[in-house]
Amino acid sequence: MPDAEDVRRIALSLPDTVEKVAWSMPTFRVSGRMFATLPEEETSMAVRCPKEEGNELVRAEPEKFWIADHEASFAWIRVRLAALEDEQELYDILADSWRQAAGPALLDAHPGLGVPTAE
Repeated sequence: MPDAEDVRRIALSLPDTVEKVAWSMPTFRVSGRMFATLPEEETSMAVRCPKEEGNELVRAEPEKFWIADHEASFAWIRVRLAALEDEQELYDILADSWRQAAGPALLDAHPGLGVPTAE
């Protein structure tokens, strides 16, 4: 089961990521934009997620995903770390959020982290 240290390690392994404490919690940023936070005593994380997709995830897997009341009007979703299957799922979620925050030049410089293609 992934934990807060796994979030930190994986987030910081993504290109040009920095950790910064804000609102008394660790946040992870790329190109000056947040893409992940570790709120709630670091038992969950918040990541960027398009609102429609986030709503679908909450309906499909409410034990894993939820939307905090104060984030309901933003494109963010919460993820319960204990509900994740493994580190690969954690990596996939963090990399997707990173892609949403990284600018085009950074995505071009790291094509392996670009938008996934349908197989």
